[in-house]
Amino acid sequence: MIRRRHLMGAAGAAAFAPAMPALAQPAGQRVLKMVPQANLTSLDPIWTTANITRNHGYMVYDNLYGMDSQFRPQPQLAEGHVVEDDGKRVIITLRQGPKFHDGQPVRAADAVQSLKRWMRRSPSGQKLAEFVDELSALDDRRLQFRLKRPFPFLLPALAQVSNSPAFIMPERIAQTDAFQQVRESVGSGPFRFKADEFNSGSRVVYERNSDYVPTTVGSPSLTAGPKVVHFDRVEWHIITDASTSAAALQAGEIDWFEQPPPEIQQLIRRNRALSVEAIDPLPLIGILRFNHLHAPFSDKKMRQALLPAIDQADFMQAIVGTEPGLWEMAGVFTPGTPLASDVGMEPLKGPRSLDRAKALMREAGYTNQPMRLVGPTDILAPSAMTQVCADLVRRLGFNADIVLTDWGTTVQRRTSREPVDKGGWSMILTSFSSFDFVDPSAHFPLRGNGTNAWPGWPNIPQLETLRDEWFVAPNPADQKRIAEQMQRVALDELPYIPVGAYKSLTGIRKDLRDRVAGFAMFWNIKRA
Repeated sequence: MIRRRHLMGAAGAAAFAPAMPALAQPAGQRVLKMVPQANLTSLDPIWTTANITRNHGYMVYDNLYGMDSQFRPQPQLAEGHVVEDDGKRVIITLRQGPKFHDGQPVRAADAVQSLKRWMRRSPSGQKLAEFVDELSALDDRRLQFRLKRPFPFLLPALAQVSNSPAFIMPERIAQTDAFQQVRESVGSGPFRFKADEFNSGSRVVYERNSDYVPTTVGSPSLTAGPKVVHFDRVEWHIITDASTSAAALQAGEIDWFEQPPPEIQQLIRRNRALSVEAIDPLPLIGILRFNHLHAPFSDKKMRQALLPAIDQADFMQAIVGTEPGLWEMAGVFTPGTPLASDVGMEPLKGPRSLDRAKALMREAGYTNQPMRLVGPTDILAPSAMTQVCADLVRRLGFNADIVLTDWGTTVQRRTSREPVDKGGWSMILTSFSSFDFVDPSAHFPLRGNGTNAWPGWPNIPQLETLRDEWFVAPNPADQKRIAEQMQRVALDELPYIPVGAYKSLTGIRKDLRDRVAGFAMFWNIKRA
């Protein structure tokens, strides 16, 4: 893997390119090479919420239903469904012909076991599980949900794009405990994972699944519609130095740089063969997540003390630079979507004050207790936000231990529930895709279900009560009203602090066209 740093001026890439080892290009035009946002350290998209593992999952697995860009579920592995018994019985029929990468047919029993595992970890799945009396296979092609009462979000839950999607695995793999990682990546999706070429920290390889037959329903949109593969091979090259990645992109040795930092974006724009564009039309949201299990942030007043010092502009401009229009203020729901609002946002608006924050820290009883901020160095948005936060906690006078490491280690460390003196953490910063925060259904950080929650483990019963009400709200107006209440509670109790929303920009060769917007997806994209 190339790690050498290089300071790039206007001609930097051209000067540097000849010194780079060539990345092999078997089949030339039939290979697509990308530098992804982060290293792939976990292969299990149910076990972790890391975006890179979600992206890996969509390469390898398929869902019963996909989600289009209007957040409507569309059949994928499913041929269709019927609803009986006044909405309390839903039967889904699988398409005929899909096979797993090991050659075995996709059966209803595989889907049933996969969904049972998924329902233990996914917020949408956990809610669905509360409504399920029985989930079973009627035969090889039909599975049925017997529900305690109708659940209108059944199909949207199965189509959920956010982290921990309802991927279908072979039954033997899906029998793995939901809190243990699966070690095999065997799905029925458009690509096969090349385990024999996988080298974490260096390279991830996928080859086209020649047995894959796309759905004929709809048109390509987010994860819905036909997934037509035009490349025989996709390679993810893990290059942690942005200048090296930019040089490889300009030299034609890679096709796609998923998350170039702002200074590199300017360089890419000057190359007529390259394009900088939003990977998702909607913004991503950054969050500062607290560990609620241990001091100092187990105390609500300590969490609230930070609010006067949080300037969303500082966090967002560290990611996207100062160009207007690339970031905006954010609450708990994605800006530009129906549930977004300004309700309860007053503590994050108006003049910012370190002195006021310090006074609130003293009132909350802070007396130099240790805290630990954990964050990555090798993934753009979390790294940039962590550096801003590191500077902030030092200026606020926290007794802060700043631990900077690679993203994979950060993801592993954030699962620790130990106190700081035993290796635990106090704060982390990360970002979520637009569709993760569209509504409460799959909104991991908005849960308040204690030790069953996403790392940070806030115990906020009022959030859970409101979430339950939202799922059974009779109309969009009531859903909006409940979402506003949830935001007000969240910005008071602070399971996390939203630190802004930003457009994630990607660098890509202009001869690649028909890219599906949303995240790094590799079906339908083709070389002109």
